[in-house]
Amino acid sequence: MRSSRDQKEFVEVPFRLYRDDPNWVPPLRRDVKELIDPEKHPFHEHGTVELFLARRHGEVVGRIAAIHNDLHLETHGERVGFFGLFETINDERVSRALFDAASRWLELRGMWTMRGPASFSLNEEAGLLVSGFDGPPMVMMTYNPEWYATLVESYGFSKAKDLIAYFLPYRSPVERLSRIAEKLKARYNVTVRSLDKKNFWRDVALVRKVYNEAWETNWGHIPMTEAELDYMAKQLKPIVQPELVVFAEVDGELAGFGLALPDFNVALKRMNGSLFPFGWAKALWYSRRIRTTRVITLGVLNKFRRTGVGELIELELMINAQKLGITGAEFSWILEDNLLMRAGIEKMGATAYRTYRLYDIPIGAADGA
Repeated sequence: MRSSRDQKEFVEVPFRLYRDDPNWVPPLRRDVKELIDPEKHPFHEHGTVELFLARRHGEVVGRIAAIHNDLHLETHGERVGFFGLFETINDERVSRALFDAASRWLELRGMWTMRGPASFSLNEEAGLLVSGFDGPPMVMMTYNPEWYATLVESYGFSKAKDLIAYFLPYRSPVERLSRIAEKLKARYNVTVRSLDKKNFWRDVALVRKVYNEAWETNWGHIPMTEAELDYMAKQLKPIVQPELVVFAEVDGELAGFGLALPDFNVALKRMNGSLFPFGWAKALWYSRRIRTTRVITLGVLNKFRRTGVGELIELELMINAQKLGITGAEFSWILEDNLLMRAGIEKMGATAYRTYRLYDIPIGAADGA
């Protein structure tokens, strides 16, 4: 796919496929255009992406991205390529043609396995929704119809890993949570502070340090480059609430951080993928109705694990969120075998309510069938 017309059609595919789906949240077209543009998105500094469209009688009926990620190969030493941005009509012939195209492209680059969906890595949107279709996704989480799993599995993909999303209604009074937090701070000599917008980029650098160290042994994790984190920070800066970005220190040393985002999908759902002419006004109006957050990441450096730092960060996020009028939070996503993190969240009263799945297939296993 090369022409500007093809790129425009690629961006528009989900707007046609999902127009009657009440749970779909349109992304900003501008963001998708930048994601697939090698000149604008920093992923392309260490990865190569090819985009494919499926047409039937001249009409676009599906799309897919094939992704070769050098940083994944360097980090894990496995010849795994990815597929992402997958959208299709409910037709196995179309989905098979898309998977064939992505598989062949990856095979030519020496890959042995195709994994996905990921757009374009696990640092961004990842996973196919396989359970929990009862409402719109939270901010920066994926969404798809139930029958996508049938198309993926009929091609020969098998489960690689499940990613679990939890939901926690905030029922405990702030006063009680604050008393618990003060006891933990005293016991472990922990200090906690919120994001300092006057020193925004200093704090972004701290986020990158914790993110890349705390998750370095996690399945599928790749470090986030400085350019990628800066790009993401610029995107999120307008909607970040400083009180929902919490840093913890022990004896003055950085120990961990937690980040929660207001569920801006509440506003995005009304904007139809555009800021102009009226999207910005809708964003301002509907953002006032946001009552939930997504806890995107909560990381503790290795030397401070099992010291109460993680629990204290969670408490601070809950306290600050409730003061802002937030009534509940999604914790997502968590690897299915991260039993320590899952147990801690469940102990707080959270319930696993959605599952996202990453799939693998040996390249060539289904090609041309």
